[in-house]
Amino acid sequence: MARALIVGCGCRGRLLGADLLERGWAVRGTSRSSAGRSEIAAAGIEPALADPDRPGSVLELVGDVAVVHWLLGSARGDGEALAAIHGPRLERLLERLVDTPVRGFVYEATGTVATDLLRGGAEIVREAGRRWRIPVEIVTADPEDPSGWTEGMSAATVRLIA
Repeated sequence: MARALIVGCGCRGRLLGADLLERGWAVRGTSRSSAGRSEIAAAGIEPALADPDRPGSVLELVGDVAVVHWLLGSARGDGEALAAIHGPRLERLLERLVDTPVRGFVYEATGTVATDLLRGGAEIVREAGRRWRIPVEIVTADPEDPSGWTEGMSAATVRLIA
């Protein structure tokens, strides 16, 4: 059974997690808050504490993970923090994933975060895929269409391990 790690396991992340659970995956979802972890657990997903602004907290969770999902296209925060998690923090995480069992990385490239940040994050992910031969998927499914978004994310996940 493959395991997915959903970084930023909010409402849409829990939809993806439920879909992957139905497909036979084990799913772990992250939140920075205890309330978020409670909602993740209530959805039947293994909750974990992690902060995307601290890549080490995410890396602690990947020892048994096949695919990481970076679902931060609609993350909230100040501009500097959002620029970091779609820029240098993302890049540091990808550099360090090379030495882990992770076999794929899915990046959410649409949402409420500034388009230039999402475009830059997508390019960082593509470059990591080329440089370190990490299989990657950039998903641009519309988050306003939960069903289509979930299907796009799930399909990307399956392609990575096929």
